[in-house]
Amino acid sequence: MNSQIIQHRLPADVLRCNALHKEFIQGGQTIEVLRAIDFTLGAGEQAAIIGTSGSGKSTLLHLLGGLDRPTSGEVYVASEPMHRLGPVAQGRLRNKALGFIYQFHHLLPEFSALENVAMPLLARRLRTAEAHKRAAAILDEVGLAARMDHKPAQLSGGERQRVAVARALVTEPACVLADEPTGSLDPGNAERVLAMMRTLNRTHGTALLVATHDREVARAMGTVYQLRMGSIHRI
Repeated sequence: MNSQIIQHRLPADVLRCNALHKEFIQGGQTIEVLRAIDFTLGAGEQAAIIGTSGSGKSTLLHLLGGLDRPTSGEVYVASEPMHRLGPVAQGRLRNKALGFIYQFHHLLPEFSALENVAMPLLARRLRTAEAHKRAAAILDEVGLAARMDHKPAQLSGGERQRVAVARALVTEPACVLADEPTGSLDPGNAERVLAMMRTLNRTHGTALLVATHDREVARAMGTVYQLRMGSIHRI
């Protein structure tokens, strides 16, 4: 799909949060993880969030993706108020506008690569034949046309992560949220997966937000933010 068309129909900011705050109660104590976070990600933009383990990177991505609710503050996804929606509406918005990539691929072991990638489309009630056609096309883009009938156990670590990237992109989301997407890979596979993610970002016009502790990965994104002591700063 033409990336210019995608960016024309999307709002200028595909992700936005205002005064986002998150705290947890642990052992009777209040743990403040994020405080007064203001952040935006534009259509087609690549950005990274860096921080040490426990700094709140995953928590922030979960809040932006509607996988957790903020203690206070607002989250908008493609101009829709994620923070105000109920669980069913949040699920619909996630499926429509977002893709997710994790450190560990989270593929279902009993299904083939093709079937795993097609699942988000089937969740939209797309016909199986059409879902498989689109899944096959994106698997071809990530270099796995010859491996689409293989189950995860039959794939290498790098191949499994490429399947996860294909699954995140098959719905042509406005934004992909990636949480340590190369953290479980050896340096060679990490470099290949990262390059592929950036290429697909450019060709599909999908915004890409990567949370990582790896500064090399962060620098490849261009725009880098640091999360420290619950606050975020562009560096």
